[in-house]
Amino acid sequence: MDDGLQPLIAGNWKMNGTGAALSQLERLATLLEQAGPRRPDILICPPATLISRAAETTQSTPIRIGGQDCHPAENGAHTGDISAPMLADAGASHVIVGHSERRADHGETSSLVRQKAQAALAAQLVPVICVGETEAQRLAGDANRVVADQLAASLPDAFGDAPIIVAYEPVWAIGTGRTPTLDDIAAMHAHMRLLLAARFGAAGETARLLYGGSVKPDNARDILAIPNVNGALVGGASLLADDFFAIIAAA
Repeated sequence: MDDGLQPLIAGNWKMNGTGAALSQLERLATLLEQAGPRRPDILICPPATLISRAAETTQSTPIRIGGQDCHPAENGAHTGDISAPMLADAGASHVIVGHSERRADHGETSSLVRQKAQAALAAQLVPVICVGETEAQRLAGDANRVVADQLAASLPDAFGDAPIIVAYEPVWAIGTGRTPTLDDIAAMHAHMRLLLAARFGAAGETARLLYGGSVKPDNARDILAIPNVNGALVGGASLLADDFFAIIAAA
C-alpha cells in the first residue's frame, strides 16, 4: 500500500451471526479506541437481520456497516430480496455485490452485478464489486482475461464519478486457507489498476483495490504491503473482534 490511498479493511460475516454477535462489534470498538486515532477505514457487513442493530451499535465508532447483497430494483414483488434503499434506510453505507458465492450459488452474471452496483450508487451506497477466477481458470492461464472481462461487465460507467472499490477474490482461495503467492496477488492488482486507469482515468488510479481470500492475522501484513493492495475483504477472520483487529493493525 505505497500509493497513498487510505486502506479499507472490510469484514464479510456471510451467513453467520445472531444478536449475540453484536458483542464482537462492541469489543472491536473498544480495541480501536485503545489503539488511538491512526487507523484504516473499517467496514463490517453482517447478515441483513443485524444491519440496523449493528448500525446502532457502531454509531459513535469508526466502524461502518454494509450489506452483503442488494436487488437491482428499488422495490417490487421480489420476495426475500432487499433493495439498496432498504439497506441505506437500515444504516448501511456500503454493499458487497458480485461476491463469488453469489455468482456461483445463485448464478449471478456480471451484467446483473452491474445493475446491482448501479442500484447501490443510486441509493448513495458505496458498492464493493467482487471479481476473481476459479482454480481451473487460473491453471489454464486465463486468470487475467477472466478478471478483465468481469471488471468490464460488472462496473458501471458512473464509477468514474463515484467512489470505486473493487475486491479481487480468487475463488479457490475463499474459505480454503489457501492464498495465491504474493507475486500472484501483486500481478493481478497491477493488472486491475491498469485496466481501471485506462477506463476511468484519474478515478481508476485512485480506486481502492482490496484483496480477499483467506486473509488472516498471520498473513495480513505481507499481503497489505503489496503495491496496489489498498485493503482487504476478510471472511471468517472478521467474525471475532480480536482476529479482525489484528488484521486492522497490520494495515
